[in-house]
Parts: sequence; C-alpha cells; structure tokens
Amino acid sequence: QAYLRESGGGSVQPGGSLTLSCTSSALSYQTCMGFFRETSDLGREGREMVALINTVTPGPFYRDSVKGRFTISQDKAKKAVSLEMNNLQIEDTAKYFCALRWGVCYNTPDRFNYWGRGTQVTVSS
Repeated sequence: QAYLRESGGGSVQPGGSLTLSCTSSALSYQTCMGFFRETSDLGREGREMVALINTVTPGPFYRDSVKGRFTISQDKAKKAVSLEMNNLQIEDTAKYFCALRWGVCYNTPDRFNYWGRGTQVTVSS
C-alpha cells in the first residue's frame, strides 16, 4: 500500500513557474512515481502522462509538450518527487495528480495503482 500526498499548484500567468511535490508513504526497490494531468470529464482514464521517474533507471520520462520546460526529480530518502514547471502556458492548465506504481514506468494511467487527490494548476493572463 502507498498513500500519496501532493502539495503545490496554484495560479500563474503565462511564462510563470510552479513546483509540485508528492510524498509517498512507501517505496520499493523499483518504483515509478510522477504526475498525470486531467483536463476533461473523462476521469482517471482521460489523464495524460506529464512526467515520470523511476527509482531505478531508465528515465525520467516526459510528454513532448513539456520537454525543456518541466523537470522531475526525486528524493528517495524522503520518498518524494518534485515537478518544477517553468514557462507555463495556458494549455498546461489542468488538475495534476501524483501517481505511483511498483516496477517499471508506463505512460498510461490504467497501469498505476496509487493516486493522490490532485492539485489544480491554472495558467491565465
């Protein structure tokens, strides 16, 4: 079992920056952890992968639209990951969810067993 707690999020203007953090109650030798985002009413199935990192290589992984702007990092001792988001754009507006699975990373939400409650990121002028 793993319980996830997110922090961060908020409202910024285009070009601004935010950092999301997520702490897990547990980690295994190989754990994939990161963030998905949701912009529709499709629920968990409609979430898109933003960034993932594994406690064991390879990775990290990013969706194409955030490469060069977002950076995910981990602190294994704290069982935590952080997502630094720079040069935020209006299309980054979404509810961001922390996700965790044991083992390798997959970029689809159905592969993840554990989820945080989500935190809203709003980018507007």
